Amino acid sequence: MTVLELIQRTSEFLKRKQVDSPRLQAELLLAHVLKLPRMQLYLNFEKSLTPTQLDQFRDFVRRRGLREPLQHIIGSVCFCGVKIAVNPHVLVPRPETELLAERGWQYLQNCAEQKPDPLTALDYGTGSGCLAIILAAKCPQAQVHALDISEEALEMARQNAAQNNVADRIHFWSGDGAAALPSGINFHLIICNPPYIPTGQIESLQPEVRDYDPRSALDGGLDGLDYYRRLACEMKERLQTDGRIMLELGDGQAKLVWQVFEAQKWIVEEIAEDYTQRPRIMIARKAC
Repeated sequence: MTVLELIQRTSEFLKRKQVDSPRLQAELLLAHVLKLPRMQLYLNFEKSLTPTQLDQFRDFVRRRGLREPLQHIIGSVCFCGVKIAVNPHVLVPRPETELLAERGWQYLQNCAEQKPDPLTALDYGTGSGCLAIILAAKCPQAQVHALDISEEALEMARQNAAQNNVADRIHFWSGDGAAALPSGINFHLIICNPPYIPTGQIESLQPEVRDYDPRSALDGGLDGLDYYRRLACEMKERLQTDGRIMLELGDGQAKLVWQVFEAQKWIVEEIAEDYTQRPRIMIARKAC
């Protein structure tokens, strides 16, 4: 079969399996097999696959039809223009988290213009390492720290840091919360995409998320706010006086998270929206 025939048949198959954007998914899988940019497929519609390529493609399509995430099948995702490898031990980075990364590196860059002292940043719950890697890449003058309770996630983050040539600028820490960090280090920026799905809603998520993302990266407790409460309590003492904490928010959580932080004497400076105009990022500082 030709490239065009495969795209058409695969799109129909994935549509029957209720996969979102079935044609795009078919094209991305085929481009990965052929090692081509996706748009190059349109210049190769009459090309035929080798038997080996066809077998690989059929296996990928079967797995996608079972709702395994595309990112797990091809093994990576593009995050802020950087290739980040993923596996079942880490949350697949979402497009909205790129906005959090952007706000973080812009803040550090602004700080670098004003402060002669070395800058420090913490990615709390680093997972794949995507946020820490982007901060290190965009702000080479900053000392970036990455914390996670999962050893498997940290190993993935270390590999991604090495692959993107920033391993020497990131310190990785294993453990549960602030107690796992070395004493004496306070941060100019703490950035975090915490678990924020209420426990009772996890079973209603899309199979790609529910069945393949690690539950520990999703489950935010009964109301989804457990990690925000913890961050508000324990990270205040680890932030520089003029530093900022930046957090991703779940849908409908902005007001509730604001209240959690105000109760712990934080000053919320901004709630920023995502691409769909939903409140998605909270930026706060310590009260003087």
